[in-house]
Amino acid sequence: MYLNVRPEDNYLLATLPTADFDRVLPNLELVTLEAGQVMAEPGQPISYAYFPTTAIISMIYMMENGDSAEVAVVGRDGVVGISLFLGGGKTSSSTVVQNAGQAYRLSSRNLALEFDRHSAMMRTLLRFTQATVAQMTQIAVCNLHHRLEQQLCRWLLVRVDLVPSELLTITHELIGKMLGVRREGVSIEASKLQAGGLIRYKRGLVQVVDRAGLERLVCECFGAVKDEYARLLPRITNDMHKPKHPSNLNSTTSITTAEINPLNLEQ
Repeated sequence: MYLNVRPEDNYLLATLPTADFDRVLPNLELVTLEAGQVMAEPGQPISYAYFPTTAIISMIYMMENGDSAEVAVVGRDGVVGISLFLGGGKTSSSTVVQNAGQAYRLSSRNLALEFDRHSAMMRTLLRFTQATVAQMTQIAVCNLHHRLEQQLCRWLLVRVDLVPSELLTITHELIGKMLGVRREGVSIEASKLQAGGLIRYKRGLVQVVDRAGLERLVCECFGAVKDEYARLLPRITNDMHKPKHPSNLNSTTSITTAEINPLNLEQ
């Protein structure tokens, strides 16, 4: 189903020195993650850290009335499960697979051994944690102070950096849940972006046509988080912005199996 996936496809693992990578490699387990799969609930113990390769995973805070909002997103740029090495072992948010794909997981025990060694992995994970905190902070500020159009542009640009093409498998309804707004508002703003030639969409697929155009509209939050990742994890940032494979919304053959999202709700 997912061919030629390697641990190095996770950019965080790829930055490790050879000795550290070789030591961790035998303990990494490749797993397939399905869209909508709940990996962790608030307050539940966590047993593994996950290093996504083709999956995208969201940290979502659920309110008592059922409303929700995304507080962070992780893809091939990082790791899910930072509470394991920060000492809590539990999370206050739900961890949900947004885009189906694969990841490598490492048990909490083996992760703890790496920290006990004060290894390069420990230092890399701590830098990634600082970058994630910056992402969470900026999302909170963005949701309070910026227009929905700007939030949508930020959301799309972040996602397109985490997939191998400019094609995203997503619906307006799901975007609304992640941003904490009504689906109708997302549809209105998406229609404006499509009319401006920046994106194209149909039935749960969104193609970024003009990335530069989105970057002109997006608020400062996208650049602020991007700059912080570049400062803390420069090699990861450089690798993520290499040229992508071409994508075409009108050609379904260009969509890889890893990009198919079973949460393909009608818009």
